[in-house]
Amino acid sequence: MRLLLDSFWRAVAYCMHPRVIVLSFLPLGLMVVISAVLGYFYWDASVAWMRQALDAWPLLSGVWAWIGGIFSSDVKAILAPLLVVLAVTPLIVVVSLLIVAGFMAPALTRLVAERRFPELEQKKGASFIGSAARSFGLTVLAMLALVVSMPLWLIPPLVLVLPPLIWGWLTYRVMSFDALAEHATAEERNTLLRTHRMQLLGIGVLCGYLGAAPSIVWASGLLFAAAFFVLAPMAIWIYTLVFAFSALWFAHYCLDALARLRLQQAVAAVAPPAIDMADAKAAASQWSAP
Repeated sequence: MRLLLDSFWRAVAYCMHPRVIVLSFLPLGLMVVISAVLGYFYWDASVAWMRQALDAWPLLSGVWAWIGGIFSSDVKAILAPLLVVLAVTPLIVVVSLLIVAGFMAPALTRLVAERRFPELEQKKGASFIGSAARSFGLTVLAMLALVVSMPLWLIPPLVLVLPPLIWGWLTYRVMSFDALAEHATAEERNTLLRTHRMQLLGIGVLCGYLGAAPSIVWASGLLFAAAFFVLAPMAIWIYTLVFAFSALWFAHYCLDALARLRLQQAVAAVAPPAIDMADAKAAASQWSAP
């Protein structure tokens, strides 16, 4: 428990570090770059296609005429760009978060290692390709578990338990592995994951609940629709900050646990071997014999 609380407050403190703050704003900057590139090459074509799609829906022709009579303007000319933005934004958000997440976790682990454990030897127990393949496989399993468990979400208590538990399991399996990938051997990693399984799973579940925080912004209904261009970046920044906090918490806990494990192994290696009591008694009887 002491290791759990110590790593928690250290992760909170590290969220104030300038490098972490810069990384938390990285998805927003990446979104701006991707949006600018896509807008430069595909904006006019996308708006024209959306305008044609709106015109092709005969069921909505009466709605457009009614709205146009009220506002005395071409509603479709205003609605088409807005629909393009709403349709493309989730894709840009997901791509930006995935790209940043792929670089953020190793960068934050290195930050923790440089500041707290500069003498901890890096034994390279896992490769980048192996880590990425493992993360992909676990993500697929988590998505399947979410789909299979959806009927149970109709039961009110379970909808508050199952999704965070599944995401917590995924977070625990992925981030604990990544936190130890550079420093621990495969044997050390397996030992730590087995010994600290419940603590790491608890960290993952708590981070899973924290990951639901941006849902409050998305669920603001009409307020979100009215202030989309303000609330959407805020929600994305919260997502990134929660991810950074989770990576820092796992990095502090796992590297601290690894340092303790190696210290225990070093002490055990230099400790004198225990004397078997039967052999000691036999030796004492021999010396005491006339």
